[in-house]
Amino acid sequence: MRKFLKLFVRDERGVSAMEYAVLAGIVVVALGAMAATFSTNVGLMFTNLFSRVTTAQNAS
Repeated sequence: MRKFLKLFVRDERGVSAMEYAVLAGIVVVALGAMAATFSTNVGLMFTNLFSRVTTAQNAS
């Protein structure tokens, strides 16, 4: 049992997986914060775009 615990503690294969998981979590939080910040502006941008396209289509 001691040998198993020593090998388990010294095993570093899971460390890089944990680092990737933490990095992915940081990216998700950052993208969520950006989406919350710019959601209104993006919605208005698409609303303006669609209204201009509709206006241009009706004018032709």
